[in-house]
Amino acid sequence: MSLADRLTHEGYSVEAAADGESGLERALREPFDLLLLDVMLPKRSGLDVLRELRKAGVGTPVLMLTARGQLLDKVLGLKLGADDYLVKPFEFEELLARIEARLRRIEPEVGPLPQSYQFGDVRVDFLRTEAFRDGQPVDLSAMELQLLRYLIARRGLTLSREDLLRSVWRYDNPPSTRTVDVHVASLRRKLEKDARRPEYILTIHRMGYKFVG
Repeated sequence: MSLADRLTHEGYSVEAAADGESGLERALREPFDLLLLDVMLPKRSGLDVLRELRKAGVGTPVLMLTARGQLLDKVLGLKLGADDYLVKPFEFEELLARIEARLRRIEPEVGPLPQSYQFGDVRVDFLRTEAFRDGQPVDLSAMELQLLRYLIARRGLTLSREDLLRSVWRYDNPPSTRTVDVHVASLRRKLEKDARRPEYILTIHRMGYKFVG
């Protein structure tokens, strides 16, 4: 099983490139949460790819994969703007831990809070605190509306439970609680066509939640 397959099996959305040139083109064109760059790539090395990305102003976090004992590669990678590196061969569990640690450090972009929003057959007016699904009113609690508004304002971003507890529930030190999961489940029951197979409020395995739509 390839590394991409194993990461996909862990619940990540993964895009793979066969060589440095195609990887560079995609990284310049498409938004990613994290890039895994092997130093030894065909056509263009991972270090060359990293150099061009940083020259172009792409700030996506980069985790470099280097061969054992290649200290110069590690040093150069960090100087070029790599955020972390892992020496091959490595345990898959360590790679997962590095990925999760790096993704947790990504600060969600603060977009303007929407006054109203429509997705699928759902329309929400946050100013009037009203929600409709297929033209019929949906009863959402004040906290459900706040949570939905926050998710929509940061659509496309993976938000951890801790971030949601701090930003929506205003906890300074988030407790261990299933409050977020309970509210997400309630929103899905009220707004999704099939709460068991949500289209809009997605669970990102081991990370949190993401709104798409």
